[in-house]
Amino acid sequence: MKVLAVHNYYQQLGGEDTIFATEADLLESNGHQVYCYTVHNDRVNGMGAIALTKNTLWNSDVYRELRSLIQKERPHVAHFHNTFPVISPAAYYAAKDEGVPVVQTLHNYRLLCPNGLFFRGGQVCEDCIGKSFPFPGIIHGCYRNSHVASAGVASMVKFHDLRGTWTNAVDVFIAYSQFALHKFIEGGLPKEKFQFKTNFLHPAPTPGNGSGGYALFVGRLSPEKGLDTVLEAWETLGTKIPLKIAGDGPLAPMVKTAAEKGKGVEWLGRRSLSDIYDLMGEAMFLVFSSEWYETFGRVAIESFAKGTPVIGANIGAIAELVAPMKTGLHFQPGHTASLIEQVEWALAHPDAMQQMRINARSEFEEKYTAHSNYKRMMEIYHLVCT
Repeated sequence: MKVLAVHNYYQQLGGEDTIFATEADLLESNGHQVYCYTVHNDRVNGMGAIALTKNTLWNSDVYRELRSLIQKERPHVAHFHNTFPVISPAAYYAAKDEGVPVVQTLHNYRLLCPNGLFFRGGQVCEDCIGKSFPFPGIIHGCYRNSHVASAGVASMVKFHDLRGTWTNAVDVFIAYSQFALHKFIEGGLPKEKFQFKTNFLHPAPTPGNGSGGYALFVGRLSPEKGLDTVLEAWETLGTKIPLKIAGDGPLAPMVKTAAEKGKGVEWLGRRSLSDIYDLMGEAMFLVFSSEWYETFGRVAIESFAKGTPVIGANIGAIAELVAPMKTGLHFQPGHTASLIEQVEWALAHPDAMQQMRINARSEFEEKYTAHSNYKRMMEIYHLVCT
């Protein structure tokens, strides 16, 4: 099978960028021809607001480039990961106009929320769900703290809603969690277009032994990740178990300050995937503290693959991924006392935590391997190609 893989690189630091590359590699390793069409966000540098808005709505250059590539290579399916902001939904039409079915994986909630997170002012926000036009997101400047930029995102979504793009130009939407799937449908996307497929790791790391005697946080250091809750909890927990934080982002100064206080917090900065896996394998548990509706949470299955339980916020896909008392523990998102309680329980029950290590790895092998994911991906491709 020939697959056209399309992606607008966002940060080149991880997340959906990593998922795109991993899925392309998985397909190639199974004998498929993969043609990658990628655009990087640095294209917007020097682009005026009018030009950027125009390209976000409909990028004619991308339409022509993709259609030419499709005519040359004749792929059987076009699989999109991200089209925002430069590629634009015009890319769907390049595929459809050449008779190629379109699959779109949804990594965030951009089609329902201007900032893609359902998160504003330090808490979950669903003000734009059910609105004919997402005026709240514009009023609050939810995308990049800009009313103009937010209006551009909202206009793109509404323009293609009116045009029928989400109904007619996309054959299948893929959601990585049942929570996200139901949220998309609640927001008005066509239920009949959705398929469920989890994320996966390829290649899979080997398990660790959890002998490091520390807790671990891995992720972007940004407000929606619940770092303030974690750092506040470690004001109490720091004398009981050290916390290592791996990652970078806008809240790095806050994390650096916490580490300098000497309260059991160590900031490691950004680390390679190999380093992250080593850290996960030796950690007693991973803290997954996000306070927004994660669409999946790749860091959780990375932890499971290393045999490390997850103490996760009971919200969004995290609640779905982490089975309490089996592969980890739940705490109430944004509540310091709840996190402290669960960490103290884990420290007081080493035998139960050791069993969770075994369960976590088993959970990974059962649900999140490349083999099972490849099988599911082929089922979806064959669904749209017949």
